[in-house]
Amino acid sequence: MTPTVLQVKNLRKWYDVRRGVIPRIVGHVKAVDDVSFDINTNEVLGLAGESGSGKTTIGRSVLRLIEPSSGSVVFNGTEVTSLDAGDLRRFRRKAQIIFQDPYSSLDPRMTIEDIVAEPLRVQGTFPDRHARRQRVESLLESVSISKHFLARRPGELSGGQRQRIGIARALAVEPEFIVADEPVASLDVSIQAQVINLLQDLKDKLHLSLLFISHDIAVMRHIADRVAIVYLGKIMEIGPTRELCEAPRHPYTEALLSAVPNPDPRQRRQRIVLQGDIPSPANPPTGCVFRTRCRYALDACAQTVPQLEPAGPGRFKACLRNDVP
Repeated sequence: MTPTVLQVKNLRKWYDVRRGVIPRIVGHVKAVDDVSFDINTNEVLGLAGESGSGKTTIGRSVLRLIEPSSGSVVFNGTEVTSLDAGDLRRFRRKAQIIFQDPYSSLDPRMTIEDIVAEPLRVQGTFPDRHARRQRVESLLESVSISKHFLARRPGELSGGQRQRIGIARALAVEPEFIVADEPVASLDVSIQAQVINLLQDLKDKLHLSLLFISHDIAVMRHIADRVAIVYLGKIMEIGPTRELCEAPRHPYTEALLSAVPNPDPRQRRQRIVLQGDIPSPANPPTGCVFRTRCRYALDACAQTVPQLEPAGPGRFKACLRNDVP
C-alpha cells in the first residue's frame, strides 16, 4: 500500500460572530465544518467547489497558516495542531504553499533572487551566500526561468513568470507536501496549461504530494488523482478523478460537471442550473447543507446530516438517497 503523508480528521474552522457595545459571541461562521480526508505519497488530491465553499480555509488550516478550531491534522505520523513554534518551523520545511495571486504574493520591493532565497534564510539552510545563489539558480532552472532574472523585481515579470517564481519559492526547502491554492485561476488559459504541466512534471520528478485547490473541475482532470467536492465547508463526495467525472454520485457534483464545457456534442451533459445562491456559512441549512438547492431533496434531508458513506470502489458520498444522480 502507498504510504499516507497527510491525514485530516474532523477538521473545523469556525469564526466567532461578535455584536453589541460590549462585544459578545452571538454565533459562528462555519467556514470548515467536520472535514476528513487523506493524501498518499506522490498523490494529488483536488479540492473543488464554488467560491466561498471553504477550500482555501481548508488548505491554510492544514498548514496552520490559519489555526483550526478543532480536529486532527497528522503529517507523517506527527500531529500538526499541537506543534510548538520550533516544531512548526521544522514542519514547514516539509510542507509549503503556492498562493493564488502571483501579483500580491511576491514582495514588489524584493529581487527575484531574494524572494526565492528567503525560505532558505528563514530555515537556516545554505548559509553560504555563494551556495545559496547556486541553489536559487537551480530552482529557477527547474521552473524554466533564466538566471538572468535574478536581479529583476516582480513588476518586470508576466503573471505566468510570477507564478513560476512562487512555485520555485515553495520548492526551495525541498518539501514533501504542497498546498496549491488556485495556482492558475488568475492566469490566461494558455499560461494555465503551462503551469499545470510544470506542476505535474515537478510532482513526478520530486515525488511530491499535493492538495490542489480549484473551482475548475476541467483543470482537476489533468492533474488530480482523486477529487473531493466541497460545499459550504463540507465534503459532498470524494473519489478517483476519472470515475467521479464520468459518473458522479452526488447531486452537487452532477451540477458542477454539467457546467464544464465539452467540445464534443456527443458527450455533452444536460445543463443543471442550481437555484438560488450558496447559503451563508453563518446560518447554514439544517440537515444536509445542500438541500436548499438540491432537486432530489427529501423531507429527511432537513433533519439528518449525511455522513460520507461508501459509493463504490474508493468512492464516498454524503447523500441520504441511493438512487441519484
